[in-house]
Amino acid sequence: MMGPAHSLSGAAAWLGVGAATAAAGQPMPWPVLLAGALICAGAALAPDLDHKAATISRAFGPVSRGLCEIVDKLSYAVYKATRKPGDPRRSGGHRTLTHTWLWAVLIGGGTSVLAITGGRWAVLAILFVHMVLAIEGLLWRATRGSSSDVLVWLLAGTSAWIIAGILDKPDGGSDWLFTAPGQEYLWLGLPIVLGALVHDIGDALTVSGCPVLWPIPVGRKRWYPIGPPKAMRFRAGSWVELKVLMPVFMLLGGVGGAAALNFI
Repeated sequence: MMGPAHSLSGAAAWLGVGAATAAAGQPMPWPVLLAGALICAGAALAPDLDHKAATISRAFGPVSRGLCEIVDKLSYAVYKATRKPGDPRRSGGHRTLTHTWLWAVLIGGGTSVLAITGGRWAVLAILFVHMVLAIEGLLWRATRGSSSDVLVWLLAGTSAWIIAGILDKPDGGSDWLFTAPGQEYLWLGLPIVLGALVHDIGDALTVSGCPVLWPIPVGRKRWYPIGPPKAMRFRAGSWVELKVLMPVFMLLGGVGGAAALNFI
């Protein structure tokens, strides 16, 4: 899928989690619901860090472009080193390492560790990065062109500062789910894991499928492209994605958010 659909699906997924916790009698504080939805929307773009033409490659200028090239080469090296006889030869690393459950868990776990060990500035950095990605994904029409980069960064930085300030208040949600002393913001890794997995599921619906299960082998393939029957798949950027899936994600997100806030 393309960036906007990925971001919408990520936000909708976290709002769905909020609805589920509310239904279970443990409603999510609204700052956590808001911050998690934005983080998840941004994290749903992150697996495309292996693609030099993806939204994330443009989000931070030369830094993200350079990082994308490194991740692409790393992913390709891992693919070559671990492929089985049934896996096809390929010339790049897109939709390999960063599109797996293992990558999602490692990135989310690493983020949680950084959040509880790095202090306030680490939390602000995590929020800033994902705010930038969320803005790029959700407001894609307004952020086209390099001239908007500085404005996006300013908006993301301001948003990160305000959201962190609200979360830090008593009952703001910094200790949501993990309440022991020193575990504030441990939950930040959860929307990142969810966003990455939602991205992978979205890509699995497209023609090429997605090797979500790696490194678990399936038959003669270690990089088995999971997906529905080929007749049910679509091409990235096609009318199915733009006219069907994106409106569905917006509807589900709205219903999930309303349920999470006990409006319905």
